[in-house]
Amino acid sequence: METIIVTETLEEVKKLSLGKPAVIQKKNRIQVSNSKKPLFFYLNLAKRYIKQYDDVELSALGMAIPSVVTIAEILKKNGVATEKKILTSTVAMKWETNGKTIQKAKIEIVLGKPENSGNQAEVAEAAAAAAATPAEEKADKKE
Repeated sequence: METIIVTETLEEVKKLSLGKPAVIQKKNRIQVSNSKKPLFFYLNLAKRYIKQYDDVELSALGMAIPSVVTIAEILKKNGVATEKKILTSTVAMKWETNGKTIQKAKIEIVLGKPENSGNQAEVAEAAAAAAATPAEEKADKKE
């Protein structure tokens, strides 16, 4: 049996030496599945992780890759995150039934808080004011 250790730093892993094989899982990593949860569950979780940890790592295998890309693009379009890093690779997976090894595509996308995240409210207010200005001018001309 393997032990799963969830930590923020490698120093904590060294302190938790249990003498057993351990799987290290970062706190800000989301492993997206195509079938277990809906897309918006992962989207909201990623938003929460970005607020809490300032960045999030989304990863997926095979058919779940489009879901990760969609989540990343939605977060970037809404101004919640910026893209830091994208990694692609293949992973050897072993079938339990017949023991054959197959290659699966893997993607990891690291997103972080946008640099202007502190000014987002100000930017949104400025954009709303700019959008409202032409309508106000038209109303003034009619009077």
